[in-house]
Amino acid sequence: MNFEGLDPGLAEYAPAMHSALDPVLDAHLNPSLLQNVELDPEGVALEALPAQESVHIMEGVYSELHSVVADVGAPVSGSHFDLHEELLWVGSHGGHATSFFGPTLERYSSFQVNGSDDIRQIQSLENGILFLTKNNLKYMARGGLIIFDYLLDESEDMHSLLLTESSTLLVGGLQSHVLEIDLNTVQETQKYAVETPGVTIMRQTNRFFFCGHTSGKVSLRDLRTFKVEHEFDAFSGSLSDFDVHGNLLATCGFSSRLTGLACDRFLKVYDLRMMRAITPLQVHVDPAFLRFIPTYTSRLAIISQSGQCQFCEPTGLANPADIFHVNPVGPLLMTFDVSASKQALAFGDSEGCVHLWTDSPEPSFNPYSRETEFALPCVVDSLPPLDWSQDLLPLSLIPVPLTTDTLLSDWPAANSAPAPRRAPPVDAEILRTMKKVGFIGYAPNPRTRLRNQIPYRLKESDSEFDSFSQVTESPVGREEEPHLHMVSKKYRKVTIKYSKLGLEDFDFKHYNKTLFAGLEPHIPNAYCNCMIQVLYFLEPVRCLIQNHLCQKEFCLACELGFLFHMLDLSRGDPCQGSNFLRAFRTIPEASALGLILADSDEASGKGNLARLIQRWNRFILTQLHQDLQELEVPQAYRGAGGSFCSSGDSVIGQLFSCEMENCSLCRCGSETARASSTLLFTLSYPEGSNGDKTGKNCDFAQVLKRSICLEQNTQAWCDNCEKYQPTIQTRNIRHLPDILVINCEVNSLKEADFWRMQAEVAFKMAIKKHSGEMSKNKEFALADWKELGSPEGMLLCPSIEELKNVWLPFSIQMKMTKNKGLDVCNWTDGDEMQWGPARAEEAHGVHVYDLMATVVHILDSRAGGSLVAHIKVGETYHQRKEGVTHQQWYLFNDFLIEPIDKHEAVQFDMNWKVPAILYYIKRNLNSRYNLNIKNPIEASVLLAEASLARKQRKTHTTFIPLMLNEMPQVGDLVGLDAEFVTLNEEEAELRSDGTKSTIKPSQMSVARITCVRGQGPNEGIPFIDDYISTQEQVVDYLTQYSGIKPGDLDAKISSKHLTTLKSTYLKLRFLIDIGVKFVGHGLQKDFRVINLMVPKDQVLDTVYLFHMPRKRMISLRFLAWYFLDLKIQGETHDSIEDARTALQLYRKYLELSKNGTEPESFHKVLKGLYEKGRKMDWKVPEPEGQTSPKNAAVFSSVLAL
Repeated sequence: MNFEGLDPGLAEYAPAMHSALDPVLDAHLNPSLLQNVELDPEGVALEALPAQESVHIMEGVYSELHSVVADVGAPVSGSHFDLHEELLWVGSHGGHATSFFGPTLERYSSFQVNGSDDIRQIQSLENGILFLTKNNLKYMARGGLIIFDYLLDESEDMHSLLLTESSTLLVGGLQSHVLEIDLNTVQETQKYAVETPGVTIMRQTNRFFFCGHTSGKVSLRDLRTFKVEHEFDAFSGSLSDFDVHGNLLATCGFSSRLTGLACDRFLKVYDLRMMRAITPLQVHVDPAFLRFIPTYTSRLAIISQSGQCQFCEPTGLANPADIFHVNPVGPLLMTFDVSASKQALAFGDSEGCVHLWTDSPEPSFNPYSRETEFALPCVVDSLPPLDWSQDLLPLSLIPVPLTTDTLLSDWPAANSAPAPRRAPPVDAEILRTMKKVGFIGYAPNPRTRLRNQIPYRLKESDSEFDSFSQVTESPVGREEEPHLHMVSKKYRKVTIKYSKLGLEDFDFKHYNKTLFAGLEPHIPNAYCNCMIQVLYFLEPVRCLIQNHLCQKEFCLACELGFLFHMLDLSRGDPCQGSNFLRAFRTIPEASALGLILADSDEASGKGNLARLIQRWNRFILTQLHQDLQELEVPQAYRGAGGSFCSSGDSVIGQLFSCEMENCSLCRCGSETARASSTLLFTLSYPEGSNGDKTGKNCDFAQVLKRSICLEQNTQAWCDNCEKYQPTIQTRNIRHLPDILVINCEVNSLKEADFWRMQAEVAFKMAIKKHSGEMSKNKEFALADWKELGSPEGMLLCPSIEELKNVWLPFSIQMKMTKNKGLDVCNWTDGDEMQWGPARAEEAHGVHVYDLMATVVHILDSRAGGSLVAHIKVGETYHQRKEGVTHQQWYLFNDFLIEPIDKHEAVQFDMNWKVPAILYYIKRNLNSRYNLNIKNPIEASVLLAEASLARKQRKTHTTFIPLMLNEMPQVGDLVGLDAEFVTLNEEEAELRSDGTKSTIKPSQMSVARITCVRGQGPNEGIPFIDDYISTQEQVVDYLTQYSGIKPGDLDAKISSKHLTTLKSTYLKLRFLIDIGVKFVGHGLQKDFRVINLMVPKDQVLDTVYLFHMPRKRMISLRFLAWYFLDLKIQGETHDSIEDARTALQLYRKYLELSKNGTEPESFHKVLKGLYEKGRKMDWKVPEPEGQTSPKNAAVFSSVLAL
């Protein structure tokens, strides 16, 4: 605003005069402006301000939200909405700045900017706020610290500033020039002369600088040279305010009259395209401020100093109905500003009050505001109380002044005696694991204490000291680790102990005595192991996934099918889902949902595993549904009752999908309905359940029905009303799924308390029920039942523990009603007696679902938490693995598998065992479908295929694909070797005794796979020599050991035969399924990294063929030199050479052992081998001339072919 027309005495107000305001504010204003305004010469006391009441804000209409006093009695001279934070800045005529936070206008900071001059303009930057006074530019932090203070010439009279770039500022005033200041160097860089002095307002667009002059003119200037391009003579008197938006320039000001200056009620509007004036806009208020507020249209807000505000279009007619009135405490409004979001308006009056008007109850000042930093509370004045009974409390919390007097704690020697402090006993865990070397003991750090800190107790009689000194072998009762006594050992996070031999000497059988396969946890994102096991033990899903095969490189359904095949072949040995998780990490949707964890977050347990596995559950079902929709369903998976799945649907959709009808009822009476489907449901708990301490019973079936048939109120678009209206959203079910999947959503204390309370209520009801039954039995006395809760009574009723922490039913009954409703209730064994045999319930339209799996989140603060699954393993799995027919509940904790009682699967102690996912399946589900598995991998995978590499030529071919007459048969020999690269380095630590302990092994990826013919006329010629393309970052190519060089795995520059891992994997799977025998050296590690499970009778490993018990393993290079007189692996390794050498070694083994019929003679050969190796330190002598199978005639035949 132009203050030139105002009384200069306003800037001379002393602090003592702030309580009253001179009524003569503007000597040039029309006196009629003030004829209806009575000024109180005594001012307005702060106590007289009306109390702020809650105001109902109508959406889209501006109304007052808050008023606050910035500086009592001092007129507001400038206001500005912060462009970076939710702050409103206010400057006063006394040079004081105040900021207010948020729409509630809470005072954030307040400081003095200038001792005498008024603040004329405020501008926010990223790191602070610029304040412009008469001849001073000050840059201050939002807390009040000065960043720089730039003094202008005393003759300057500045009124406006404009931020042109991030570090360039224009400053103008009543003088005949405009200054350009560099904010980085805080120096004046340019001085632009202006023909018309008095630049009091400046604006900028992408075309011009706009300068408003005190003479009533508006000049348009070039952005680079600041030269005048055009000029508008708006008013004959003076310019009050102007604003620019789009192609329109709107101005307001004063016109010269006979009596002086009068406020002109015509706004001059200019079209910037044609550079001419258009029809003036007549308004019904005396305009002093104006701003464009472009929301839906280019509205103009016109404000008068008396507090009237009118909204109108710049090219239309003003409507008197669009006027509202601001109630200033003082007689006049002095400032006006609009927030960047256009949701808030700020008015400052002449009594130091600020009024905030908004168009919504909770406005935001900026579209995207950063978080405001608040000052820390002062702790000096509020010192914490000290408990003198706490021995470890540091007395230094109380500041003590320096003194030379004797302290009260300085007791005389007569009243005190020195006593040695007893050291606490050594932790029993350290003593148990200690290894002694001489008289020195070494033990791993159990990490039960803070590093270099040993707590002590002053009194041995203290109970805390006693509990500390008696640390038992069992973790129960340890005061330092209260979580361990709750978490059972089998539920704790399991880790693999690595040695020099890697995993070869780790006893997995100690954790898994069953024939089912566990999953290894050290792979990135292996938190989903428990859900993989759940999907595997769903018999229809297991068969469906293994029947699927497609051409996509990263297909989760294909990789899951390969993993399920490994789990089928395993006889208790753990598997790893490395290939499945590798494909999982490449899917963009998984990353967008936050399902891919960083290694650090996974190790520390920072992520919320319960929410993570529930999101993963929804993701995997959706992804499998999409993957299987892309292919036609195999004929082998069609049920006896007709087509298994409908057109356009997948078998996953048939098993898990539930057809829904969503109805939306508006308050106008219009109702819309649409059909949809969902693969799982999320539990929705009753409102206010955490606040109900009365223990109200709420069956799980009731909560499940409420979650399925959900009803909620929400804002939705109504076509009848043509706007968003409150609607009632209801969801009705049309078709029940075969597998009911439920996400529990126990993500806060509210839901956990609800489960805990319902379990307590169910426990009390179960005791009442049992007590009622037992009271009917004459042989059972009431006194005996009272003892059931005691240890002695536990022997009488062992099922009392099975009733605790149980709310979840083992079976539920669901029935569709005629009016599209759904009845859900808990199902017990007694109900089965009522309905009759197996399928009787379906005859009555009733479907019974049995609990099949529960996935729980284990809260263990020391290990970071983990996920485990309780799974009811069916008869078909026991029949395949163990040859018996029965059902049993098992606990799956990565590679730990243990049978459990069925009640343990539904017992949830919310202190450490929180339910996450539930799986219910229809009774007799497997009998509905044909569950035969047809191997989808055909012999065509071994035929010739194109390379991914662009530069690959025939001259570089190192193998000959198999012909149709060479297809392998059962028992055929195939030489195999693989080379690897490192994706992640090994993590290890050095123990105190100097030995190395592996924390996490290096993550390897297969880079080259070679298969060599083991018989026939082309024996020794490779038929597979694939380099595996990888999209992951390679840390180490291991060129010395693998022969892989940088660029060999890059399709753009590689000259090798490059394929995908899936393509080569299918070739190896076909060879395994056909029954060939693989010959190689160290094949166990090769198959492990490739992620293949090969039956032991199909593996002929030369590492073990030429090995004596309790002796070292011998390298392939030494064996080739000793038995074959070949010197291989000279400079680097070559997989063709290694595979061919392994085949020759196997032929040599058959020759020496007479096909295994003379073990004693072969034992003598091995004994001589080990004696020779010890003499030569297992090193091959340096070659005089390189002799290698590469130079053999058999290899030259490859090039000839």
